[in-house]
Amino acid sequence: MKLTIERAALLKALGHVQSVVERRNTVPILSNVLLSAEREYVGFSATDLDMEIVDETPANVEGTGQITAPAHTLYEIVRKLPEGADVALTYTGEDPRLTVQAGRSRFNLPVLPAGDFPIMSSDGLGSRITIGAAELIRLIDKTRFAISTEETRYYLNGLYLHVVVEDGEPRLRAVATDGHRLALAEMPAPEGSAGSPGVIIPRKTIQEVRRLLDDAGETIEMQVSPQKVKFQFGLAALTSKVIDGSFPDYVRVIPKDNQKVLRVDNALFAAAVDRVATISAEKSRSVKMAVESGKMVLTVRNMEAGQGVEELEIDYDGEPFEIGFNARYLLDVAGQIHGSEAEFRFADPASPTLVLDPDDSGVQYVLMPLRV
Repeated sequence: MKLTIERAALLKALGHVQSVVERRNTVPILSNVLLSAEREYVGFSATDLDMEIVDETPANVEGTGQITAPAHTLYEIVRKLPEGADVALTYTGEDPRLTVQAGRSRFNLPVLPAGDFPIMSSDGLGSRITIGAAELIRLIDKTRFAISTEETRYYLNGLYLHVVVEDGEPRLRAVATDGHRLALAEMPAPEGSAGSPGVIIPRKTIQEVRRLLDDAGETIEMQVSPQKVKFQFGLAALTSKVIDGSFPDYVRVIPKDNQKVLRVDNALFAAAVDRVATISAEKSRSVKMAVESGKMVLTVRNMEAGQGVEELEIDYDGEPFEIGFNARYLLDVAGQIHGSEAEFRFADPASPTLVLDPDDSGVQYVLMPLRV
């Protein structure tokens, strides 16, 4: 195998695939990237057995062939080479190493046979669904912060992507919850998505998809089956297993008739919560919210660090009440509100609170209160 490729193209392709490779691997081949040189292209493939990312880029190929080399080491070498450099990759078989050469720089990397590299099958995937990259970014960004990190409830460790029909209109909906908060975002269902199975896409896959979307064109293609999901970003593609489990019936925890409605300037609210949370106890991060007509008072008490109080003007003229929340959860939700105001809908201090974005009717957030 012998080829020459421009550094920027090589760095971009390696950057797409190498992040899926775990830093510590008990299986040596999984630390490597598969390089495949054919005609005018070189292909790259990396996997952790649950997810696979492949990409290809034009190259000056003098000798075709395949070999695997350490993914992170190769990426770091290319990253540190001078901009505009032409990089030569050579593997002859006589020397059991991959030679990486650019100008006066030369590296020899250990290799493993391409035949040992595991390839993820794309069999059984459904029909292709075309979706706008910006729309998919919105679904992910509005919800992924609520994905659970608690491994015992593995079915919450991902984003639930599914099609629902409301008022006769099919909607593609993304939902994430960790049991303490819930985030929901939806959009009109793309053509061809009707009948697609609902799937729980793992947290790591969602992170990689979001990263690849930054380099994607205006649209991407998606294929979904009960076992796998595939995203095609131009020449790059990501295939992943989905979580084998049932997502809970989230609809019943979304409050339908919370009567106490208030609106508050979202930027001022987030800044105030952030300030009072400075002295909260790290474990609970509890903020008490006292609401009365036209005014909200945020209070944090900490036996060791003292007390913090913030007062805000709000649009509310109902009965006064007090309720407590985790400050981190309030800030996470405030960070996703696109408009200038956030709308809170309360029932009582022990019931879930609904948070809405008046400028985006396709998102809903649910927060469970804390005792204060």
